[in-house]
Amino acid sequence: MKGWHKRQVVYQVTDAQPSLSEDIGKREKYYFIKMGIRLICLILAFTVPAPLPVKLLLFAGAIFLPYVAVIGANAPRHGVPDAFDREDSGQNEIPRHRREIGS
Repeated sequence: MKGWHKRQVVYQVTDAQPSLSEDIGKREKYYFIKMGIRLICLILAFTVPAPLPVKLLLFAGAIFLPYVAVIGANAPRHGVPDAFDREDSGQNEIPRHRREIGS
């Protein structure tokens, strides 16, 4: 009977994920941009004569941006399927190691 065999998964070039070094470079870039914004917030909070609410907003940016930057830099790669989403190919998979950017 035709049609009863297991369907083979076919991958296309457009399904390919960016390389790990490309992904890490992108995350490092966003990390440094956020930390640069944090530095600007900190400098402006001390140097610009502004009303108290504006200064508090700048200090909040300087305090909370490092947390946001580190969480974003250590986020898992977009589009990488979880272990439960993969089809069983009968082969052992080589574990993926994720490089993390510290604070």
